[in-house]
Amino acid sequence: MNENTNMTVKTVKGFFTAIGAVLNSLLGVLYIPVLLVVICNIIDYITGIMASPNRTDGKISSYKSMKGITKKVTMWLLIVVGAIIDQLILYATETFGFSFPFKFLIACIVAVWIICNELISILENMIDIGVNIPPFLMPLVKNIKSQTEKTVQIEEDKKED
Repeated sequence: MNENTNMTVKTVKGFFTAIGAVLNSLLGVLYIPVLLVVICNIIDYITGIMASPNRTDGKISSYKSMKGITKKVTMWLLIVVGAIIDQLILYATETFGFSFPFKFLIACIVAVWIICNELISILENMIDIGVNIPPFLMPLVKNIKSQTEKTVQIEEDKKED
């Protein structure tokens, strides 16, 4: 490699390292789940496009693409909602003099749930593409999703008719 290429590679590495450091500083424990959500979003989008010719309609449209991107952005907003709830809980507990040890508990649980949904979609896309997946993979991901849902299961008020 020549000196200009070496300098460009170092600059790009430095840029991504700085971005990663800032995000890690801001998000703390939420950094890895958010990073995994973004990676899963990208993989799901790509595998969805690859699988589309093998589906009943077999078409890729700009409408479907925009709908998919909108859905992914909305997933990120769900994590933000979880983070807002976390901050509300922290504020309330501190106001009453209690110490709550988790900064982003709800947001992390939401992120894990979203990651599981994305992984299920990725596996379904791969099946539609024609890839044989290990038989234990889909049940494993669905089990993790189910366990995540059970972790925070809050019984809704039962309304009497």
